[in-house]
Amino acid sequence: MLIILFGMLVGLVLGLTGAGGGILAIPALTLGLGWTLAQATPVALLAVGTAAALGALDGLRKGLVRYKAAALMALVGSTTSPIGLHLARLMPAKVLVLMFSAVMMFVSVRMFLQARADARDDGSLGVLEKNCMLNPATGRLTWNARCSMTLVSIGATSGLLTGLLSVGGGFLIVPAFRKFSDVRIHAVVSTSLMVVALVSLGTLGNLMSQGVSLSNEGVIFIGATLAGMIAGRVIAPHVSAQWLQQGFAGLCAVIGVLMLAKVLLTAF
Repeated sequence: MLIILFGMLVGLVLGLTGAGGGILAIPALTLGLGWTLAQATPVALLAVGTAAALGALDGLRKGLVRYKAAALMALVGSTTSPIGLHLARLMPAKVLVLMFSAVMMFVSVRMFLQARADARDDGSLGVLEKNCMLNPATGRLTWNARCSMTLVSIGATSGLLTGLLSVGGGFLIVPAFRKFSDVRIHAVVSTSLMVVALVSLGTLGNLMSQGVSLSNEGVIFIGATLAGMIAGRVIAPHVSAQWLQQGFAGLCAVIGVLMLAKVLLTAF
C-alpha cells in the first residue's frame, strides 16, 4: 500500500508541476520505503520518465508543448546525463544526498521569489523583455542566438543533474524556462514533461545497458505513478499558476530539509 500511495503522489505532483514528482521519487523510495540509492535510481528514472511521457502526450494533444524547445533541451541533456552518471559513481552516497538537498533549497528560494514577483506584476507594466519571447503574431517562440543558447544551457544543466541525482531535471527546467521566457506556466509544465521524459528514459537506457534491473515492487511503483500522472493532468488546468509555483517552492524546501536531516542523523 505504501508503494502505491507514494507512487501515486509522485505522479500527481509531476502532473501538476512538471517537476516536483521527479524530486519526490528518490526521497519517497529511500526515506519512505527504506531502499538504497542504487535500488531507487532505475525505478525513479523509469517511473518519472514514463509518467512524464504520458503527461507530454496530453500536452501535445492540447497544443501546450513547445516541442522545438523541448527537443533542443532534451538533445543537449542526453549528451550531458552520461557525465552525471559517471560523476555519481565516483561520489559517496552521502555527498550526493547533500548535493540533492542543496539544489532543492536553492530552487525553492528562487521559485518562491519568482512567484512573489509574478504576483506583484499584474501586467499593467507590460511583459518585460526576456531571452526567449513569443511572437504575438504566430504564438511561437522567436528563435535567435540568445534564446537558443539559453535553452542549450538549461538542457545541459538539466541532463547533468539527471545523471548525477536521478531526479529527472524538471525541477530546474520549470523555474529556468519560466524565468527566461514569457511562456505561460501550463505550457512550461507541459514542455518540461517532454524534456524530462526524453532525458530520463535515455539515462535509464544507459543504466540498463550496464545490467541494472527492476524489482516487482519497482513495477508496482511505476504503475501507481502513471495513475497519479493522469489525475494530475486532469486537475492541473484548474489550478492557478501562482499556486503551482508557490506549492512547488514549498515542496522543494520540505524535500531538501528531509534529505539533509537524513544525512545528519546517519552521521551522528
